[in-house]
Amino acid sequence: MAEPELLLDSNIRLWVVLPIVFITFFVGMIRHYVSILLQSDKKLTQEQVSDSQVLIRSRVLRENGKYIPKQSFLMRKFFFNNSEDGFFKKTKRKVVPPSPMTDPTMLTDMMKGNVTNVLPMILIGGWINMTFSGFVTTKVPFPLTLRFKPMLQQGIELLSLDASWVSSASWYFLNVFGLRSIYSLILGQDNAADQSRVMQEQMTGAAMAMPADTNKAFKTEWEALELTDH
Repeated sequence: MAEPELLLDSNIRLWVVLPIVFITFFVGMIRHYVSILLQSDKKLTQEQVSDSQVLIRSRVLRENGKYIPKQSFLMRKFFFNNSEDGFFKKTKRKVVPPSPMTDPTMLTDMMKGNVTNVLPMILIGGWINMTFSGFVTTKVPFPLTLRFKPMLQQGIELLSLDASWVSSASWYFLNVFGLRSIYSLILGQDNAADQSRVMQEQMTGAAMAMPADTNKAFKTEWEALELTDH
């Protein structure tokens, strides 16, 4: 015998479901613009700018060298790839990876990231869990196993409730990670409102990424240019 279908009060949609969606959306928008205000420009040294320009010139030579005279191409290639005093051969850069515990800039960026991303999620999540506690908000349109109950029914401990139903607290977290397309449509792909992208960067260490090894970049470009003919 099939269990009777659970019917939700229509007021839940008006006073619980939609407010959580709007709160999550506007908090993400505010977080995006606050992140822009707190964002600090990374200062590049003259050496870093010069090295990047050299790599660009070499890449342009590889891609468009066929449009200049052969003698001009060989002269430029000789400047970069000469085995004795070519730029890529003689130039060696000293790479010192910064330590996050001694670099005040990295510590400041970490603190800004916690203030704009982690703290709002904890505060808003706690407030929503307290204000809308105990509500069943919606149901996913496909059956789920009991393993999904702790994830989708936070704050509701009913063993008889089907695992497809979603509690108010879980509905908030689904919105936090589910509004990515809306943020991308309004703010563009590279936005600070996408909480899932920010958390992924923190987990993979993208926020503390070490600078690229210039010597390896020179070696790679030397090999690529060496294989290029007019």
